[in-house]
Amino acid sequence: MFKEKYDIDIVETNEWLQSADLIIKKDGKKRLNYLINKIIKHVYKINIDIFNNIKNNNYINTINYKDDLKYPGNLEIEKKICSIIRWNAIITILKASKKKLDLGGHIATYQSIAIFYEVCFNHIFNASNKNNSGDIIYFQGHTSPGIYSRSFIEGRINENHLNNFRQEIFKKGLCSYPHPRLMPNFWQFPTVSMGLSAINAIYQAKFLKYLNNRSLKDTSKQKVYVFLGDGEMDEPESKGVITIASREKLNNLIFIINCNLQRLDGPVNGNGKIINELENIFLGANWKVLKLIWDSNWDKLLKKDKTGKLLKLLNETNDGDYQNFLTKDISYIRKNFFGRYKETYELTKHMKDEEILKLNRGGHDFKKIYTVIKNAQKNYNKPVVILVHTIKGYGMGKNFESQNIAHQVKNMNIEDLHYFKNNLKLKISDKKIKNLEYIKFNKDSKEYKYIIKCRKLLNGFIPKRLNFIKNNFNIINIKNFKELLKKQKKKISTTTIFIKILKILLNDIYIKKFIVPIISDEARTFGMEDLFKQIGIYNSNGQKYIPQDINKFSYYKEDKTGQILQEGINESGAISSWIAAATSYSTNNLQMIPFYIFYSMFGFQRIGDLLWAAADQQARGFLIGATSGRTTLNGEGLQHEDGHSHIYSLTIPSCISYDPAYAYELVIIIQDGINRMYGKNKENIYYYITVTNENYIMPKFYNNFKYGILKGIYKLESLKGSNKKIQLLGSGAILRNIRKASYILFNEYNISSDIFSVTSFTELARDGQDCERWNILNPKKNPKKPYIQKILKNIPTVASSDYIKLFTEQISKFIYNNNYYSLGTDGYGRSDSRKNLRYYFEIDSFYIVIASLNLLYKNKIINKNIIEDYIFKFNINIKKNNPRLL
Repeated sequence: MFKEKYDIDIVETNEWLQSADLIIKKDGKKRLNYLINKIIKHVYKINIDIFNNIKNNNYINTINYKDDLKYPGNLEIEKKICSIIRWNAIITILKASKKKLDLGGHIATYQSIAIFYEVCFNHIFNASNKNNSGDIIYFQGHTSPGIYSRSFIEGRINENHLNNFRQEIFKKGLCSYPHPRLMPNFWQFPTVSMGLSAINAIYQAKFLKYLNNRSLKDTSKQKVYVFLGDGEMDEPESKGVITIASREKLNNLIFIINCNLQRLDGPVNGNGKIINELENIFLGANWKVLKLIWDSNWDKLLKKDKTGKLLKLLNETNDGDYQNFLTKDISYIRKNFFGRYKETYELTKHMKDEEILKLNRGGHDFKKIYTVIKNAQKNYNKPVVILVHTIKGYGMGKNFESQNIAHQVKNMNIEDLHYFKNNLKLKISDKKIKNLEYIKFNKDSKEYKYIIKCRKLLNGFIPKRLNFIKNNFNIINIKNFKELLKKQKKKISTTTIFIKILKILLNDIYIKKFIVPIISDEARTFGMEDLFKQIGIYNSNGQKYIPQDINKFSYYKEDKTGQILQEGINESGAISSWIAAATSYSTNNLQMIPFYIFYSMFGFQRIGDLLWAAADQQARGFLIGATSGRTTLNGEGLQHEDGHSHIYSLTIPSCISYDPAYAYELVIIIQDGINRMYGKNKENIYYYITVTNENYIMPKFYNNFKYGILKGIYKLESLKGSNKKIQLLGSGAILRNIRKASYILFNEYNISSDIFSVTSFTELARDGQDCERWNILNPKKNPKKPYIQKILKNIPTVASSDYIKLFTEQISKFIYNNNYYSLGTDGYGRSDSRKNLRYYFEIDSFYIVIASLNLLYKNKIINKNIIEDYIFKFNINIKKNNPRLL
């Protein structure tokens, strides 16, 4: 062994190492750990920062070649199978490109990780069936052509599917990336929005532990495998919550990071070493790190390195150079890499050129891959990350391998294909190459039988989305909520009503254990603290401390079987937990009913990409936007007051949104949501419901309200005065201002009004758009009438809400003759009282009256003097600045 730089006394070093071995043998690892900690504390006292002096770990495999495992399969057959899958993946893209439809497709990423996938498909990935829980795999998004290619070889998809890759409209072909909504029996997780796989997988692994600890399902044998790109790890979501995984001791989680050293446009860290960078990050987050950098051909060379210069060379060569060397000829490599030091030159000068060229990356070595993945499966009581060194575009030739343009390449010429064929050692005729033909095994072939045998031993094919559910729920009876349907005697907020509904559900004998309350933080703000003691806060380690508030009724109770998922100030983590619960019906064959309650301002605006992914994954559950509206949350100011979350939510087609004003509306909406998502039809939708912290009297429910509540609008009351009449529409807390305005109009000017509660402007607009589309396409049939036109009359209409005008303006084209005026909270938030805020944003009863009078004047129902009289009488400031411009 060579002498290290600071090893001035080898004998002393060996004495220390022998002492460590002796302590472990005599007193165990805990004793050695104790002594090391004592030493660290001691050196800190004398101002030596020990961690600053620790160098990056060496750029070699974590697992010594002596510990390589015997490969369990037939390598000759597996290499042939893998080569054909890789060929078909390329042909799939080339055929799509040949159509000149600008379909796109990515060639290089799959080729870099293909062998790793194949080892896992043949020996690692357990599928799920009715009797067994399988592994959960997040496939790297850009590798989808390779996954399709394997499914083709397995007989799960046919040639027509491959031929129509990225043609989903008329050809019903394969979708570009993993999209469960587009291929609901195939893909489980949408993974190509980079970074989301990492965070979703962490909380998926946590949710498996949650199910197990609550005795809802035995998930103890399941693993979560996550394939990520090294460039993808720059996304904040990729690294932002990795400490959660170690804190939760997620020994069921394995990250496989494909380190081909390239982003989409070039090197990930050309001046440095991304594997070292990631290693340090994950070590710091207390993960088990396994590096697979070099293949078996390096073993002898590293063993011969008595001077340590080869190791030094590997350590100091940066990623930019590693990438560059792959594009150069052998003489360049000998001179500029091995020729950098005399010792490394001497070490390799007798090697043949082909031997040098065979010194490959570890991610392309079947045996090394199997060894590292089997090691990753061991129980380290922490999550594991495998850093795999690969080549982007591996095997495709010098025009593609490690080229900066590799990600964008969607075509290859005949010469390139011949090179690729030869590299894969495939026997394909020139005619078949020219015709871009696929290769498929006969079902009687040894290769096909081998594939089927391997997958049979692992429970079946993957990826596969599950469609059988072990638990079905009875319809929730409206009578369960009878106390909330009565007129409430005291003022109360819709947030408090929601908590009461949640408590009723948590007492329902059929569904209570399947309810998953989720909060990012501020449960006390939402009035949820009573639930702490009732159902407990989930903590995989239980509660190892005495809570400060133990003597209080609602003390902070953490428990291994707790039901609440309290994710801390971490909206991305909380929604990832919600996604895991909301898709449990397909991932775990177990329906769960998640309620994620959050500050509405920090919902869709902050986590929109995850919510879009949730829709792709066909999530079912409830999102509760609390303290919603721009003026309902008084005193909090610009960055807390939400006036636009409903605009975000309407962009997601499968998100059903409501802005209820009263207790009974909230009851009807949640009851209907449970029945739609978890009842007989099991619709793949999810709900966004906004609630507020403003207290007011909740009126009584009448049965004739129900249908309108769910459709989005119903008539609440009428004030009958003269023939001068207006319709007033409101939602949420602002409905009370609508009612107040109606009384001003009646008492001051004898104007009649119909008052409507609009529970969902969005659902009304969607209904109108659906009718409009049907009418355009069916000109010979009687036109359909939007629901809102069935409810409203052809008279002036004014709407006000606590959201920007666009929210209420959605329905404007469906109002008769567009005789409609919208009020809204356009502009930035402000801190003040609710009364002042509503006046400032011009949505209060005074401005509702002004809008109504102006609309009546426009329709020649009243004269202008009435408007001027009102402005003077109520001292309306007409010179006030437009809040949108401030």
